[in-house]
Amino acid sequence: MPWKDNYTTSDETAVPDGAASWPDGVQMGFGLTVNFNPANGAGGITARELGAPTWHFGMNEGLDAFLALFSALGIRATFAVPAAVVQAYPAQIAAILAGGHEISAQGLFGEDPSSLSPEEEAARIAEATGILEAATGTRPAGWHSLSRPDDRYATGAVSDATIALLRDAGYQWFGNGLADDAPYWWVTDKAAPEALLALPYYYHFDDTFFLMFPREGVGLERPEPLLRNWRAEFRAQYRRGRFFNMCVSPARSGWGHRFDNLETFLREAMAHPGVWAATGSELAAHWAAAHPVADLRIKPQIWQDYGDSLS
Repeated sequence: MPWKDNYTTSDETAVPDGAASWPDGVQMGFGLTVNFNPANGAGGITARELGAPTWHFGMNEGLDAFLALFSALGIRATFAVPAAVVQAYPAQIAAILAGGHEISAQGLFGEDPSSLSPEEEAARIAEATGILEAATGTRPAGWHSLSRPDDRYATGAVSDATIALLRDAGYQWFGNGLADDAPYWWVTDKAAPEALLALPYYYHFDDTFFLMFPREGVGLERPEPLLRNWRAEFRAQYRRGRFFNMCVSPARSGWGHRFDNLETFLREAMAHPGVWAATGSELAAHWAAAHPVADLRIKPQIWQDYGDSLS
């Protein structure tokens, strides 16, 4: 079924409600991903996108507003950053790190690797990793392949080889898995078994698909439905004791009433007792210790394609 490629990503049996384990006194894990990739196409960032007024605003006034809000609420976020952006904006990267936040990798240029050979993709992973390590002083532990405005099915930018290559490169977690609403092991080898921990992502909680989408100025901005989605999913996951992740960009959610919506939601969420708003690596490390890969319960995929199927 072609549209499901890279979407249903695990043969692992999901952790049921009541079995999700968080630190003592914590009701749920809360992940806040900040997307620092302005790319609109599969090829990754272009000079035109780096020169866009909205991007310039996001990297200055928008980022300042984000960092001030996160500090006021005690939130430690994960900034998903292509290597090219890390090199181009050293002052912003320093401010993010000074605030106690995490930098995760998001490709060399925020590109879609699905057209690359495994060898070329591995080389780009290694180059991006080296750039981030040199710029931040720390080897990145997490990798994001977030969806772009031209991503038809909002499944993110991965190839069939991506997860195994990331595991081989020493990454500890992948930041936008769509197969579960709690962290899970993305299985790359059932026999070994080998797997990489994936943190949940869903495009209904990503401002890319509600603000300035599919292109700026087309009248399709929907900030209120986005706020409703955040509130509804947070309530459900809090009640169930599971995990909530949202994804925002200062070039989108840093503006006026959109920032008001973000601030309103985050203040409401953090007013709940037992919300652990931590970085991706903190969340992943805890989950891997509480639900280790050795505990994987793998079942065979049930999906089959038939000769006369329209899929």
